[in-house]
Amino acid sequence: MEIKIQSLNDIHEAAREFIKAMNNNAVFAFYGKMGAGKTTFIKALCEELGVTDMITSPTFAIVNEYRSEKTAELIYHFDFYRIKKLSEVYDMGYEDYFYSGALCLIEWPELVEELLPEDAKKVKIEEQADGSRIITLEL
Repeated sequence: MEIKIQSLNDIHEAAREFIKAMNNNAVFAFYGKMGAGKTTFIKALCEELGVTDMITSPTFAIVNEYRSEKTAELIYHFDFYRIKKLSEVYDMGYEDYFYSGALCLIEWPELVEELLPEDAKKVKIEEQADGSRIITLEL
């Protein structure tokens, strides 16, 4: 499935379209270059899912926990950009998150790819020459 985001004005519409395609999947691995819009899109997703807390990149914390005000669903937002060794991910107890059944949105999954659940869905975000973004969700 492909979603095109022409500008930031379209991001919430794109998030709603993405949510419709999520089905019952829980772990989504977001791939994209630095500045492609991973955090921005995840923020829009969380807002559309009913998160009212401040949504920020967990670059230094590694994981942020949010709760949907609409459904009370837990959402975990990971950023593994600063991970140097897999032992750091083991130490944080990644299994408790990835296999909890809660929604997990993962930035920089390529750094922990061998730890991702087999059913994790890959999401590619690519910036186009005109500044738009293409989001590809592998179903």
